[in-house]
Amino acid sequence: MSENKDHGMGGEGGQLPATQSANERQQALAVARQQALSLDVRTQDGADSDEIDLLSYWRILVKRRWTVLGAAGIVLVTALVGTLLMTPIYRASTSLQIDRETIKVVEVEGVTPVEGAAGSDFFQTQYELLKSRALAERVASQLGLADGDQLEQLAPRSPWGALAGMFSGSGEEEARTEEEVSARQSAATAFIARGLTVEPVRNSRLVRVHFDSPDPDFSARAANAAAEAFIASNLERRFDSSSYAKTYLEDRLQELKLKLEDSERKLVEFAQQEQIVSSGEGSASLSEQNLGTLNAALAEARRDRIRAEARWRQAQASKGVVLLGEVGDNSIIQSLQERRAELQGEYQDKLRLFKPGYPAMTQLKGQIDEVERQIGAEVANIKSAIQAEFLAAQEQERLLGEQLAGLKTEVLDLQSRSIQYNIFKREVDTNRELYDGLLQRYKEIGVAGGVSSNNIAVVDRAQRGYKYKPSLPRNLALGLLAGLMLGVLLALAFEYLDDTLKSPEDVEKQMGLPVLGVIPLLKAPMTPAKALDDPRSAFSEAYRSVRTALQFSTDTGVPRCLLVTSASPAEGKSTTALTLAKNFAQLGKRVLIIDADLRNPSLHRLLDKPNDVGLSNYLAGASKATEVIHATDSPHLMFMPTGPLPPNPAELLMGPKMLSLISIASEKFDQVIIDGPPVMGLADAPILANMASGTLLVVEAGETRITLARNALKRLYAARAHVIGALLTKFSAKHAGYGYGYGGYNYYSYGAQPEPKKLARR
Repeated sequence: MSENKDHGMGGEGGQLPATQSANERQQALAVARQQALSLDVRTQDGADSDEIDLLSYWRILVKRRWTVLGAAGIVLVTALVGTLLMTPIYRASTSLQIDRETIKVVEVEGVTPVEGAAGSDFFQTQYELLKSRALAERVASQLGLADGDQLEQLAPRSPWGALAGMFSGSGEEEARTEEEVSARQSAATAFIARGLTVEPVRNSRLVRVHFDSPDPDFSARAANAAAEAFIASNLERRFDSSSYAKTYLEDRLQELKLKLEDSERKLVEFAQQEQIVSSGEGSASLSEQNLGTLNAALAEARRDRIRAEARWRQAQASKGVVLLGEVGDNSIIQSLQERRAELQGEYQDKLRLFKPGYPAMTQLKGQIDEVERQIGAEVANIKSAIQAEFLAAQEQERLLGEQLAGLKTEVLDLQSRSIQYNIFKREVDTNRELYDGLLQRYKEIGVAGGVSSNNIAVVDRAQRGYKYKPSLPRNLALGLLAGLMLGVLLALAFEYLDDTLKSPEDVEKQMGLPVLGVIPLLKAPMTPAKALDDPRSAFSEAYRSVRTALQFSTDTGVPRCLLVTSASPAEGKSTTALTLAKNFAQLGKRVLIIDADLRNPSLHRLLDKPNDVGLSNYLAGASKATEVIHATDSPHLMFMPTGPLPPNPAELLMGPKMLSLISIASEKFDQVIIDGPPVMGLADAPILANMASGTLLVVEAGETRITLARNALKRLYAARAHVIGALLTKFSAKHAGYGYGYGGYNYYSYGAQPEPKKLARR
């Protein structure tokens, strides 16, 4: 082993010291713990930070486009074949106008139906009647569908057609049992009900009745028969309702008539027994009517007496003639008063000439006194008349009061005897009212029953049916749509069931590691060795890019001792370790690559070197380090194989020999690269990661599962490893989809001529 060292290498930047100081190791351990904590937080909160990204869904569909197209094609072909194999169905349609109310020739409340302006339930009822089993039975009977072999010809593939075929003969007339006839009728009814479709015309009173069948002529006949049967059943329902009401009223009238006669007979017998006579007007007896009349007469007599008494008292209180209204209205008194006034006037005129004792004056005075006497006599006569009127009114009131008292006694006695009479009379009145009302109702229904008005009319009769289904364009469109939907669902399901790391973004998002490089997938028959032989290949260029990225992985450059490992076997870690070692050696660095996979070594085969002695011999103390290190065909590159596979690899690696080997090799070589075993299931990789200055985790695109990679990374962090990043190997644009931007992940190759740009046409 050469011991001279080249300290003038500046093309790749500065290198780490031979061994890590205590501070650097503590710093690396702190970084490892922080990375482990961040990975746990990212694992827990990864789902919460996800947002709906339509572009990501589009990329998934583009990536799995063949799944989508395959599902769409299968469903489309299935729809095409199914459509071509289906029996053609022909549809015939007839239009009906359904009014809420009929022409009101005679309207009988309770018998004639009345629908409100907003009675939407009326139309819904009519639609359900059109689809009813009773109407289907009527149409099937009208068309004679249950007779002969018509049903078998119309529906040879339907269940009811097969059922009808069970009972059909070979063209001969056969006697059928009642059960067979019932089965055929049920099959015919089911066929009519299945083929009948009701389609209301929006914002109108029209409804279209469709019928579908394999025979276009039968479809037209069935549609017209359904319309006619519906109209006939509607009229029958109206007639049946009035007929039922009329029959019911006849029975009730007969019952009420007998009941009325019986109640009237009881009333008459009781009146004769109790000598109760009624005037026939109202419910009052003669005594009660006389009592009312006499009471009114007594009230009038009392008013007359009060009025006469008031006049008499006024007459008694009046001392002069002027205060009596009757006196003022008397013509005799008025003439006497006028004569007295004339005589008094004459007396006063002569008194100026003659003395009172003068004979003429005495004569004149005598005349005045005579007139006064006549006036007084006339007033006395008026007072006597008023008194007589008062006494007569008083006597009349007394007589009427006596008669009223006697009549009251008679009426009270009659009322006590009329309690049962009134009960009988009320029963008679009630029965008479019920009888008269039902009789009037019976006559109205009799008149209305003879008027057969209809609120349903045929607008357009059905013509010969047209081909309704199957519709090839519609079925193909539906099949294509269903296929695309199924394909999209399958693509999304496959994508989300595939929990592998497929792109650099997946590695960074799911593991929290920087991606130091992306190695393209080699297609057969190309091998890594052949690809590396061509320095201009994308494979070689990718590893050179990784070599450059390693220089910036830490603040001190490439880790002096670099462990290359992976989560599981066959992810490309050995190829990566060897290729990086060769790339560093090409820069003039002295590189030592150690095959530390003591369970499944592979570097000795890649380098075509013997594996007789190696790392296991050194760790066991059987050989020195200089005895197990071999030169290779590449300048500046030395190789240490595994040697014989030990039974206890973990115990050997944990011993002080391995740490001493790494320390000495880091002093003697510019770069030490360890090809380690996989992390999962083994303790070897975490042990080596703890000793190395840095660890590179290799991830195979499209194969390494996210959970497996996370668990491997956690184990490395638990071993206090300094994981500097990840390397994505065997990457293909198909793994991540062309929309991710990796479809053009073709590294620039020397000598390639760029394609001329096409000028856009204006």
